[in-house]
Amino acid sequence: MPSARHRSKPAWIRRHVTDPYVREATKRGYRSRAAFKLAQIDDRDRLFRPGQVVVELGAAPGSWTQVVCERLRGPDGRLRGRIVALDLLPIEPLPGVDFIKGDFREPEVAARLAAALGGAKADVVLSDMAPNLSGIAAADAARSAHLAELAIEFAAAHLKRDGCLLLKAFQGSGYSQLVETLKRHFTRVVARKPAASRAESAETYLLARGLKAHPGSLESPSIRPS
Repeated sequence: MPSARHRSKPAWIRRHVTDPYVREATKRGYRSRAAFKLAQIDDRDRLFRPGQVVVELGAAPGSWTQVVCERLRGPDGRLRGRIVALDLLPIEPLPGVDFIKGDFREPEVAARLAAALGGAKADVVLSDMAPNLSGIAAADAARSAHLAELAIEFAAAHLKRDGCLLLKAFQGSGYSQLVETLKRHFTRVVARKPAASRAESAETYLLARGLKAHPGSLESPSIRPS
């Protein structure tokens, strides 16, 4: 999310209120325009199906969670599967979603998340986590990389072999290293830039599939452009 300083600027406010995704999110009852980023990726890559176990890291305000709930519904309209969501900030409850409030960087919180799975493996791990930006590029890149590495470690331990990890990333310092880390753990890695992600933003998403039994032991995958 933009900083308070940027949100106060008339240009940002004007762009926000005229943004078609903001308008459509309001119309559909989504908590933010970010819902369309996940929906567009899923439309292309078919991440979700009823009956899955989905873990979401960085869930607030809950717009991605809303999309997951929609995509896990069976023909009868009922939620089929499990969703476990985590964030530092609280979110308004959603039916059928188990929410954990805490800092994923803290081992105790990560352990609570693992315990919530009750020994089950996840079909999908989503990470839309991003650090609070300081404006110092090197420090912000390091914080972002750390969150990404924690998400990858969690997925490596709790994802099914045929599951997938969708991870927010930022083009720039540390991006290529992040890709290489994903390649060591997964057989296929692709980059996605959904239309709802603003063109001027460095934000992108990395989708990794095919968890390796022993990182580095299988054939070398490649990263392909969106």
